[in-house]
Amino acid sequence: MIEINTGNNLCQIAPELKFANLCVLTFLLDEKTFAILGLDVYVPQELTNISPNKGGQVRPEELPEIRHLHLFRDMAHANFEALMASSYAQNFPQGLEMIRQGDPADFLHIVLEGSVELFARWSGRECTMSVVRPVSTFILAACIRDAPYLMSARTLERTRIILIPSSDLRAMFRRDTEFSVSVINELAACYRAVVRNAKTLKLRNSRERVASYLLRQSLLAGGVVSYTLPVEKRLLASYLGMTPENLSRTLRMLEADGVKIDGARVIITDRDKLAALAHPDRLIDGPDEIADGNGSALPRAE
Repeated sequence: MIEINTGNNLCQIAPELKFANLCVLTFLLDEKTFAILGLDVYVPQELTNISPNKGGQVRPEELPEIRHLHLFRDMAHANFEALMASSYAQNFPQGLEMIRQGDPADFLHIVLEGSVELFARWSGRECTMSVVRPVSTFILAACIRDAPYLMSARTLERTRIILIPSSDLRAMFRRDTEFSVSVINELAACYRAVVRNAKTLKLRNSRERVASYLLRQSLLAGGVVSYTLPVEKRLLASYLGMTPENLSRTLRMLEADGVKIDGARVIITDRDKLAALAHPDRLIDGPDEIADGNGSALPRAE
């Protein structure tokens, strides 16, 4: 793995790169050009979007989806257009660590296609903080405060991202009152989501956490009795503060409590039994319209 650490950005080139002979490889990061001398680098086709350019413009057909987000829907149209004019789009391959905790927050990211895992590291350990699916933003708080990222982010599949410079975001926060209110509401929703998750981790045991998650996903999907888990089980386990092995054991045990798991398929066989174990609480489980769609937790089942 090669890393180009510019102080403000960390561009990672995947291990698939092959090297021979000599040449100069340049990257444009934050409008500054950096070069690696002495390497002839072959870039596979799937990595061609990590290229010596700033990225593409936001497509016209993508603007309505972005505009519809709670964060942008009430701001003045001219100000929204100004933000989009300073933004750019980039496609990232699967498994790329886009940002790293501790780095300065140079951009607000908007996921338009694909999915991104937000995770944290400490002392050789990792945990999943959330999974972001279209159309959602991350990580707003660090951008507004001009503070380091508290989480890292990596793509779970090929992903298209819109990047808005944080400096432009902060300038717009001071200029557009409606946008400022939307930012405050978004940050408040994120804070409340974090509190809800902390209450789940501290007040419920592992069986109760899994049961409440499975029941809530059913309710968010319209009360269905069967749905597909929206994330891999390893990510779900990490998010719920469990090991994958513990999650597997818990899922098997929950068959006696009204839910059956068939691969990634969840089948609720007795909703009353499952609810009796989960003991849903609106002050923990919501609903919270903004928090449920702002990428601060796991995505909804479909």
